[in-house]
Amino acid sequence: MEIIYEDSDLVAVNKPAGVNFDWALEKRPELLVVHRLDGETSGVILFAKNEKTQEYLHDLFKTRQIQKSYKVLVVGKVKDNSGKIELSIGRSKKTPLKRVAIGEKRGTIREALTEYKVIKRFDDFTFVEALPKTGRTHQIRSHFAAIGHPVVCDKLYSGKRFVCPRGINRQFLHASSIEFSLPSGAKIKLEAGMPEDLERALQEIGTYDKNNES
Repeated sequence: MEIIYEDSDLVAVNKPAGVNFDWALEKRPELLVVHRLDGETSGVILFAKNEKTQEYLHDLFKTRQIQKSYKVLVVGKVKDNSGKIELSIGRSKKTPLKRVAIGEKRGTIREALTEYKVIKRFDDFTFVEALPKTGRTHQIRSHFAAIGHPVVCDKLYSGKRFVCPRGINRQFLHASSIEFSLPSGAKIKLEAGMPEDLERALQEIGTYDKNNES
């Protein structure tokens, strides 16, 4: 378990892809869950060491005082260099596992906002930084699918636009940083570097583009 930061109140770890958000509790059962990442999503995740800190961090998330940044590779070329996706999200009527921003929804429908910035465009993909301002389940995956640019290798949300370049065996979604104020009042930004599988995929896609330049 790669620890990014630890003090008397909380622990930040770099979650690998392929494990549940609470996998760290097997090694550190005293830790308390604060938020979640999808099983295939890698990156920074926080755990509290006591109930007071858990409540403090829950409140920061609830009041949008925590800034999360994700690195995402999506299908197709995103036109604008930056933008906002502001579409409410609810559980899909047809597929209960999905949280959809378009189509028929059931249950509680919640507002959701994702800002994004384009980092690099490739022939068939766009590498973006996604900044979710709300914390809905599958928010980034649902929002980018809704605007016609699903996350690469996302089997649940891509539909007919499912694309998975060679060498990637999970959705291209990485929680790269999280920024907030500690209980002491000090501001902190915690970061997790790009995993090898995603870094290698970007390099291979870039090489393919160069080889196909006219």
